[in-house]
Amino acid sequence: MKVEAKLKEQAAEKTLTTGADVFIRSLVDEDVDTVFGYPGGAVLPIYDALHRAKAPFQHILCRHEQGLIHAAEGYARVTGKPGVVIATSGPGATNLVTGITDAMMDSLPVVIFTGQVATGVIGTDAFQEADVIGITTPITKHNYQVTDVKELPRIVKEAFHIASTGRPGPVVVDIPKNIANEMATGELDKEFYLPGYQPTIKPNPLQIRKLADALSRSKRPLLLSGAGVLFAKASEELKLFAEKYQLPVTTTLLGLGSFPGTNELSLGMAGMHGTYAANMGIYECDLLINIGARFDDRLTGAIKHFAPDAKVAHIDIDPAEIGKNITTNIPVVGDAKEALKALLENEVEVTNHDKWCEKVFSNKSNYPLWYERSNDLISPQWLLEQVYQASKGEAVVTTDVGQHQMWAAQFYQFDRPDRWVTSGGLGTMGFGFPAAIGAQLGKPTELVVSIVGDGGFQMTLQELAVLKQWNLPVKVIIVNNEALGMVRQWQEKFYDERYSETLLSENPDFVKLAESYGIRALKVDNEEDVPALLEDVFSYDGPVVVDCRVVKKDCVYPMVAPGTGNHEMIGVTKTK
Repeated sequence: MKVEAKLKEQAAEKTLTTGADVFIRSLVDEDVDTVFGYPGGAVLPIYDALHRAKAPFQHILCRHEQGLIHAAEGYARVTGKPGVVIATSGPGATNLVTGITDAMMDSLPVVIFTGQVATGVIGTDAFQEADVIGITTPITKHNYQVTDVKELPRIVKEAFHIASTGRPGPVVVDIPKNIANEMATGELDKEFYLPGYQPTIKPNPLQIRKLADALSRSKRPLLLSGAGVLFAKASEELKLFAEKYQLPVTTTLLGLGSFPGTNELSLGMAGMHGTYAANMGIYECDLLINIGARFDDRLTGAIKHFAPDAKVAHIDIDPAEIGKNITTNIPVVGDAKEALKALLENEVEVTNHDKWCEKVFSNKSNYPLWYERSNDLISPQWLLEQVYQASKGEAVVTTDVGQHQMWAAQFYQFDRPDRWVTSGGLGTMGFGFPAAIGAQLGKPTELVVSIVGDGGFQMTLQELAVLKQWNLPVKVIIVNNEALGMVRQWQEKFYDERYSETLLSENPDFVKLAESYGIRALKVDNEEDVPALLEDVFSYDGPVVVDCRVVKKDCVYPMVAPGTGNHEMIGVTKTK
């Protein structure tokens, strides 16, 4: 009884005075409205402070740390605000590594707070100790370990600033338990100055002039739009620029929605599973203006065949990306919105390129995306078209990685920015469903549709509990082909149909599984039933899981085989 009384006395003494209380107030000062967290021993002081603070923001208890980080990514992607994560030390922190890497690859602003063992035992292999700073240094924009409670407010401010400015990215703050418990007395350090971190926002006017001059001489110009356009909120400027000079536009996977997919100037997505018109446009252009894309290998194919006759201009806020993969003739370091505004202010007398436009748009009409309808089960491409039509193209769409991701990218037309949430650089299975939770919390009035594969869904399906707890009206569409579809496709095309460990014949009953969480669930295996079912699902005020049984061996086409150029696509037409 004496011990219990002593604990109560200590708790009373710590009212609004500990490092943990300072931490909670710092989050409030950053206008945080949502935190994705999971408690544990090293963060108990923080959770106790959260309890004392009487919920100054909503805390979402995901059921696994991977769910936390992917939900935070989804929230960040649709709101533009940093997603916030709290996890405990050791395995709590290391379970975040995949999502932190995913956020780093896709430039998503996420601030991660991890608990740590007390400073006095760091380095002794204490219970649930892990070198979070060492582990996350290669996969974060920056990281901190707090050593003085007085520095905590400043560090939190810096973390949010770094994560959300320049090229966005994840920042980790590691908080030892004794720092969270320590009494915060005296003046706290709240001001920061980062002389070594000054992202270039305004582009160099001389480089803008060089780009404008190149455009004036170009006979075959092409715009390539990446996620940087979305992060800069520059979609309107991009549209004005393209329409002003009648420039064909293609996007990267992560750039979908930066330019309206239904606009007559759009050639669709480029890259491994891009359209014929987009890939041939890049191959044949004489000026490629890249705005906010990083020239990754899934976009370029064999580099020696990528835009071989083009002068390349690259606009990017991260100078490290310019010239990294593709030789750049006109580098422009700066924010995409500022660069486009500067280009719009420069009046350019362009060379007549009507013949070029005629060629690329005839490619668009002559070689559209195609698929064959099936008499058995549901054609997955057709299913995605039905999702697009039933949602009127207005949904926020999240995906995992694989065939369903590519079909969604190809057949769901994104006309508005910040409607597409997917794992691009890292290609993370299990991303799509928890990302939809974060997206729904970030956009509570929007229709959020999570398109997942039966393989990836099983990696994070425990987050169904969050849908039920918060009654989040996410619509989960499982594109169920009883396989790790994209890996199976590669085994079919490049490994002589040796389907080694890619067929998922023992999937659970997804309907019963969802119902066990108290969530409405449906199964459909007939195309005739799909339109009415989707209308019902999208009008339902609550979460729904739909198990869609699709053709098991359909492939994603077109496709650029490994080691080949984008002009060497296979499956461009039904006869190839």
